[in-house]
Amino acid sequence: MLKLLLLLVSHGAVLAIGFALGVYFLPILTEPNGPDATALAAAAEGARYEVPLSRDLKGSDLLHWGEGTISLSDRRIVHKGELSPGPDYKLYLVKEFVDDEAGFIAMKESAVRLGDIKTFDGFIVEVPGDVSIDDYNTVLVWCEAFGEFITAGKYR
Repeated sequence: MLKLLLLLVSHGAVLAIGFALGVYFLPILTEPNGPDATALAAAAEGARYEVPLSRDLKGSDLLHWGEGTISLSDRRIVHKGELSPGPDYKLYLVKEFVDDEAGFIAMKESAVRLGDIKTFDGFIVEVPGDVSIDDYNTVLVWCEAFGEFITAGKYR
């Protein structure tokens, strides 16, 4: 009986570890080719705002972070830098700066979701025609699947 219990516990632990590793590595393995440095620079040209991203935010941690620079123009948002890999990342504009999960959840109803982020070493997301970046002051990356804050930057 003890042998069966040990087998169940050990196999269950291996299964849990395998699942966790799969959740972490699947986005990396399925990541499409992102824009190259030239495309990112061209897309960021003429940006009205530029904001640095830092790993040192209250809601960021070892597995959830972003660094680099985000450039905002009326029609696109460009990230040059790195994001920690993960599933189901979304880009939001928020009316007040937040730097953790609780702050974003409290404001999520008033935030606007701009689009999906599928690449972790730079991205370009189009701003819909009915959205004005001047109605907001913060750009935020959120993991929708796990409700995790990734990073944010206040641009005005």
